[in-house]
Amino acid sequence: MNCSVCSAELEEGAQFCGVCGTRVEGNDFLPGANEQGYEQPMVGFIQAISLGFSNYINFQGRATRAEYWWWTLFIVIADVVLGIVDAILGTGFLGSLFGLAIIIPGLALGARRLHDIGKSGWWQLLWFAIIVGWIILLVWAIRQGNRGQNQHGPDPRTTPRQ
Repeated sequence: MNCSVCSAELEEGAQFCGVCGTRVEGNDFLPGANEQGYEQPMVGFIQAISLGFSNYINFQGRATRAEYWWWTLFIVIADVVLGIVDAILGTGFLGSLFGLAIIIPGLALGARRLHDIGKSGWWQLLWFAIIVGWIILLVWAIRQGNRGQNQHGPDPRTTPRQ
């Protein structure tokens, strides 16, 4: 059987395409599907960047692990590229400007990620607790979010994205 979106070959019993993340049609088994609806396909790299910038100052709601980690990868890649460009040009201007441009959406996304596991966005202050705070935030960022609605909004894995 092939994916209806990217035509990649699907493994037997697959719930989602391993290439593009599209839900496999006709597969009715999804954990929690009966109570909360079908899971949406995982957010991709470009969509995560778009969501990060379109929710620039949105500290409300929830963000999936995929959205958070794709955003983190984008930041790392952009920092490396801008660091190389700055080294070639002999300035530190581009990297610094980029850092200023992404600090607010990064904090907003961090707050939404913490909301997904039922924590307040204020827990990001643990970044100031060197090593111990970093480890706690890393573990929380890796943890799967709460299934279903919590006090911060509906489950982003089962709610259609805008």
